[in-house]
Amino acid sequence: MKVASTRTNFDVETIRKDFPILSREVNGKPLVYFDNAATSQTPQQVINAIVDYYTRYNANIHRGVHTLSQEATDAYEQARVKVQKHFNAAQSHEIIFTSGTTHAINLVASGFSSLLKEGEEIIVSALEHHSNIVPWQMLCERTGAKLKVIPMNDDGTLNMKEYEKLLSEKTKLVFVNHVSNALGTINPVEEIIDKAHGVGAAVLLDGAQAAPHIKANVQELDVDFYVVSAHKMCGPTGVGMLYGKEEWLKKLPPYQGGGEMIATVTFEKTTYADLPHKFEAGTPDICGGIAFGAALDYMNSIGFENIASYEHELLEYATEKLQEIEGLRIYGTSAEKTAVISFNICDIHPYDIGTIIDKLGIAVRTGHHCAQPVMDYYKIPGTVRASFSFYNTKEEIDIFVEAVKRAKNMLS
Repeated sequence: MKVASTRTNFDVETIRKDFPILSREVNGKPLVYFDNAATSQTPQQVINAIVDYYTRYNANIHRGVHTLSQEATDAYEQARVKVQKHFNAAQSHEIIFTSGTTHAINLVASGFSSLLKEGEEIIVSALEHHSNIVPWQMLCERTGAKLKVIPMNDDGTLNMKEYEKLLSEKTKLVFVNHVSNALGTINPVEEIIDKAHGVGAAVLLDGAQAAPHIKANVQELDVDFYVVSAHKMCGPTGVGMLYGKEEWLKKLPPYQGGGEMIATVTFEKTTYADLPHKFEAGTPDICGGIAFGAALDYMNSIGFENIASYEHELLEYATEKLQEIEGLRIYGTSAEKTAVISFNICDIHPYDIGTIIDKLGIAVRTGHHCAQPVMDYYKIPGTVRASFSFYNTKEEIDIFVEAVKRAKNMLS
């Protein structure tokens, strides 16, 4: 597999031309899309891969001797290898295609139902998305295990001293997001993993918010499970991946039963297929997997160092501009964060600000961002969240800031 070389000159205007949606208008204004943490936009190169699949070789995979099936199978499995190499997994069969991060987390949680015992403990953090809270609560209900929580600090970081106190020989699993979706905080995952392994616990990292900004190396991290969604990194919705160390994936039972995940079936007994098919029951999102690979090719052609550097510029610029607005408070002020700004202005409800600036063509996310414990910590109903990507510009930030000022004046 050959990945396109990294661009030496980062030209945002040239990059923007790859995204057809960025040329449209919303409510008569040029679109300013700052909701990238919810879903990123899709470049023409990925759209072309989707169209190519459906116009040239649409067929079911792994099951046909005919040419179209073989071509589809090859493209799908090549995409798996692209994912493997991007995240530096040791084996391609350690990559399980899923419908997204939520599916991947639930797959692991379901598997541990047969491994976890009553009285054992699992740990999550106070910064988690609901998708990395609810499945573990359900797991505790099924097994009698106890859920413990790493508390957060006022700046949106985790209290690592308290984390160390939570760890014990009873700890079997630790689940933490690599990056907070609500605040943008980059968690000290290397330390979290090392300390968890020190007591014999496995670690799952929710990489949904990290993957668009950070090229995670799962072997260097020594993480046991890593999960992502393609739609947050220029790919389509409805597809994602679970990385799991081979030793763990072999221990976990299948998540679903059906076709593809079996070796033999009789009415007396069924034996399961080898990895990765053991966890991929039924016809997968073939086109989605192929497009996921195309999205990784695209982002790697730009270069993650280039992306990180440019997005940091946007973050600093937007932070400085927004802080000039009287009464505006930013939540999540860690020195280590991705290009996300969550804020409120005085007593104005975030929904009202989001609604007004939408009329000016600006897309942001408002609410609790599926992270209600974070909002409860700050004693607020939610925030306005502006999240930037490498195809955004400082000129768009200027438009956004002026719109926020206008909304404040209207609502004060």
